[in-house]
Amino acid sequence: MAQLSLYLDAQARRIGISHPTTVSPSSYITPYTPLSTDAEEAATVLKANEPVKIQLGAQIDGLGTIVCDTILIKADKDDDGEVSGREADLMLATYYANELLLRLMIPPGLMASGTEEEKKKAAAEKRPTATKITQMLETVAKSYECSIVEGTTSWLFERNEIEGKKKIVLLPTDKESRTEGVPEVGDVWGVEMGISLGSGKTKTIDQRPTLHRRTTITYQLKRPSSRQTLSEIVKKFGNFPFSLRQLDDERAAKVGVVECVRSNVLRQYDICTDKDNAPVARLLTTIALTKNGIIRLGAPPQLDVSKYKTDKKISDEVILKVLEQPTARSTGAKGKNKKKKKKPAKKAADDEEESSSEEE
Repeated sequence: MAQLSLYLDAQARRIGISHPTTVSPSSYITPYTPLSTDAEEAATVLKANEPVKIQLGAQIDGLGTIVCDTILIKADKDDDGEVSGREADLMLATYYANELLLRLMIPPGLMASGTEEEKKKAAAEKRPTATKITQMLETVAKSYECSIVEGTTSWLFERNEIEGKKKIVLLPTDKESRTEGVPEVGDVWGVEMGISLGSGKTKTIDQRPTLHRRTTITYQLKRPSSRQTLSEIVKKFGNFPFSLRQLDDERAAKVGVVECVRSNVLRQYDICTDKDNAPVARLLTTIALTKNGIIRLGAPPQLDVSKYKTDKKISDEVILKVLEQPTARSTGAKGKNKKKKKKPAKKAADDEEESSSEEE
């Protein structure tokens, strides 16, 4: 709980960015932040009905939150009508899969009600395994003829660290990318969901990686330009991700990071897209697990599902039952804080006089 209390501490001191603002086109999976000095990429045009992922983050005293939302580009800026077809399938699949994953993060019995015996019984239930979680999420995706993006990973967040000791990996692509640890009360997690209209397979494309992050490795850099670039990175971003376009000189930064990446002082995030170039949607929510359930520290807006029309739906009764469960218990704190407003002394006296006159 100590970690969580720091997140909720209003007196925390240092404020900064935990993730640069990135805008990823339709088939892009990883955050995309093209440089203004790379003219062709900077001229990328977003098209109507294209699902676009917007991601950004902030940190207070090294405790970060990151949010990613997917929006559909409208053909007309004033168009606020219904969405149908495959775009609706993609958005609904992503929304419901994300809501299901959030509920599966809650430890067994935490939201149980009833007698003490019933609560103990609920708490004794086994947690769903990583395989079971993936199977349930795949069922949601397939209900809308979509696929989970392989390697989608949710991480434990710690101070100055957005990839902590625990993680939940959906459809891991290698032995190193396996689920480790389980969510517990007091944890803060970045919960990610990625859904594709294609197979969900990924590929790395041949574009300059512009998103980087400092590692814990130390190395005596040889080039002055590399040392200058690293010094600026440490001062501005600490251990959080950054875009080269955030540095003072983009062109110098492109040269300066080369030795940093080669010596593993910096980690570069390769640009990945859907293997079939199919549209992809992503959501990322920063949550805190408390004794009363989930607090969404940073989350995309709730989807207005009434605007998305499709003939497809989730039919699995077990999943529907989980989706009906709340993510947090009402504490009634708001009601307790409400106080009856006192009338001003003069107003109260006037009311009493008026009441006395009516009685006479």
